[in-house]
Amino acid sequence: MELEHHDLAHEFPEFKDQIHVMKTSNAHFAKLFDEYHHADREVRRIEQDVQLATDAEAENIKKQRLTLKDQLYTMLKASA
Repeated sequence: MELEHHDLAHEFPEFKDQIHVMKTSNAHFAKLFDEYHHADREVRRIEQDVQLATDAEAENIKKQRLTLKDQLYTMLKASA
């Protein structure tokens, strides 16, 4: 089974350049970006059975990833 990529460049291809700019110029965005990618890596490790987690733990991490994604998207839209 091939896993879907959830990195921000795949999620928001229209903001690829803006993501790079904001990562280097906005400390809060960079922090959220790092947290998002950490959560995304964790979800992928769980889905690949590399990391063990209960269903509840997996769902919580997915919810955290979604919340971070929403915050990052809001920041990208506001800066565009």
